[in-house]
Amino acid sequence: MNPNRSRPHEPGKDSRWACLVYGIGMFAYFSAVAHRTSFGVASVDAAERFGTAASTLSMFSLMQVLVYAGLQVPVGVLVDRYGSRIMVAAGGLLMAAGQVQLALADTVPEGVAGRVLVGAGDATTFVCVMRLIPAWFSALRVPLLTQLLGVVGNVGQLVSIIPFAWLLDRAGWTSSFGALAALALLGAVLSAALLRNAPPGVDVLNRDLSLRRTGQVLRESVAEPGTRLAFWVHFTTQFAGNTFALMWGYPYLEYAQGLSDTTISVVMTSFVLTNLAVGLVLGRLTARHPGHRVRLSLIVTAIIFGTWTVLLVWPGTAPEPVVLLAVCVIAVSMPASMIAFDVARSFNPPRRSGTASGIVNVGGFTATVLAIFVTGLVLDLLHAAGFRDELYAPDSFRLAIAAQYLVAALGVAGVLATARRVRRRHGTDAA
Repeated sequence: MNPNRSRPHEPGKDSRWACLVYGIGMFAYFSAVAHRTSFGVASVDAAERFGTAASTLSMFSLMQVLVYAGLQVPVGVLVDRYGSRIMVAAGGLLMAAGQVQLALADTVPEGVAGRVLVGAGDATTFVCVMRLIPAWFSALRVPLLTQLLGVVGNVGQLVSIIPFAWLLDRAGWTSSFGALAALALLGAVLSAALLRNAPPGVDVLNRDLSLRRTGQVLRESVAEPGTRLAFWVHFTTQFAGNTFALMWGYPYLEYAQGLSDTTISVVMTSFVLTNLAVGLVLGRLTARHPGHRVRLSLIVTAIIFGTWTVLLVWPGTAPEPVVLLAVCVIAVSMPASMIAFDVARSFNPPRRSGTASGIVNVGGFTATVLAIFVTGLVLDLLHAAGFRDELYAPDSFRLAIAAQYLVAALGVAGVLATARRVRRRHGTDAA
């Protein structure tokens, strides 16, 4: 059986109601990305507010991403049982609570607790919205709509870069994070009111998903080599852009490249717009050439780390156009990571799509955790050893960013190993 074959149009799909459901789901993910990336914009203010070092500061994003990654499989199982409507609305409420907690926090533990809640709410959003797409749209539209969800959702980062950063500068910490809480609450209300799990008369839920049955579905998903391949594709492609956006992008651009706040906003806005433009192209390529998905992901990864190499070996600070171009290339990692979900969809039936997507989503965020931590750790070790007087010295950043190459190497090894298993089971053109 060819896992990439398309199915005929099904009644009730591709309707106006489907577009409304997709639009609400997209807004929920848009909001989640704004919450996810907000701390990266506020990291310098957080260092002053909480008076902490680089490795401790990285704990805010680290714990957020750990919770996100750790909840992906449970959320995948729960959405297969209870549906996207309940899960996405609950996620919005959790993110609202987390942003209120962070807005009022005065100590590191209180702040980390807020980011944990944000990570938990974020965890219930993407996989659950992803599950709506094959339920509401015909198979030929799924790859493009999957990419579109990712890229338009990632435009939510503009909320962090422009209005949130502006509000943080003028209204302060509490008011700016309080405004984000209101955005999360709006997403929760819209999801509860307007999301539907599937077209009328179609039941896509596993209502008999007992604990024993849950374990069986999880084992089936993990046993499928296509799921494991998708995990490693996501691990390898996503973390470079995610680490840049969530934690180290702003400090790197400010301290290692010496850019002004205005220039950083332009660069980070370009980062987001690149997601949008490239994602649509990758979505079409994935739909037309499914047999080249894995090769495409590896090519993107090679280009991204080749670009990082240019920045790291450039003597002194690079010219602003070079930095802008490099950041736009790094941004490609975000839409490229969506290829992994199309791979997983090809090898898993709809009844376990949420579980499989959850497993895949763990990949990129596990790599992000490793990259965020190792970058902060290297910065602190170099500072403690007296390598440079400043914590965020340009030479220290070169070595800290270079440590991320180890994460990329691990991911590439995982992709190559699992791709061979997929080809043995499903044929040479399956991956």
